[in-house]
Amino acid sequence: MNAPIRNPIVEREAFHVSGWFALLIWLGILGWLIWGTITSVPDQAGPPFRLIIGLPILLFLGKGFIILQPNIAAVLTFFGKYAGTIRNDGLFWYNPFCVNQKISLRVANLNTPTIKVNDKAGNPIEIAAVIAWRVADTAKAAFDVEDYGVFIHIQCESALRAVASTRHYDGDHKGEHSLRGDLDAVAELLTNTIQEHVVLAGLEVIEAKIAHLAYASEIASAMLRRQQAEAIIAARTRIVEGAVGMVKQALEELQSAGVVTLSDTDRVRLVTNLLTVLVSENDTQPVLSVRD
Repeated sequence: MNAPIRNPIVEREAFHVSGWFALLIWLGILGWLIWGTITSVPDQAGPPFRLIIGLPILLFLGKGFIILQPNIAAVLTFFGKYAGTIRNDGLFWYNPFCVNQKISLRVANLNTPTIKVNDKAGNPIEIAAVIAWRVADTAKAAFDVEDYGVFIHIQCESALRAVASTRHYDGDHKGEHSLRGDLDAVAELLTNTIQEHVVLAGLEVIEAKIAHLAYASEIASAMLRRQQAEAIIAARTRIVEGAVGMVKQALEELQSAGVVTLSDTDRVRLVTNLLTVLVSENDTQPVLSVRD
């Protein structure tokens, strides 16, 4: 047998009045009780009847006063049922039969612990994030989850794992979908993913960014050598391209200026020596042999 579907709790404004107005009435009743006590018949046995009845009632009504600071809300429940939320700051009075639960609406930061996860290529990486969030719906935060602070902490770790597993650390073979290079795209994807995870609890994710990203220790040295090798290959490629262009320009200028006449053998030797000078990392002393 399927369980009945519960109607979702939606935040609404609770009944409340200005606390200053209620305080004036409360003080007036208190003054009336005190005045009645002072002006009572001296020989009357025991305290006045209205003081015995009125003072406990007055103390109970005083339970309805509440002071809220900016961005602090009060969630009210009336005998176990949601009665509404007070979001304004100041002094208020509400139904004293209600129980209040204060919830902060201020922006909070959450630093996830560094977790180990595999990227899309299967490489183990270490990743952590910092998330800015706040409560958007006080009713959902109070009643739809057990503890919204613990809830968002766990959901952020889950979303971080999901995002990291969809991208490569350094990008694919085209250099795209990189965790390290596309920080803005990753931050936007992480923000949207976390928001989907925590919307149930009435939370709003303002910003989420990667705070730590590195290869796992077991492959860090190997990946560092690979990166160094790729950097050396890229540098060598650039040097060779420049050297070939310089040699080509030198040969063309020598031919056009008629400085020397080079045979095929001399041309090969000249090209070899020039490339040796331009590409070699050590000092070289080439010897050029030319004919008039």
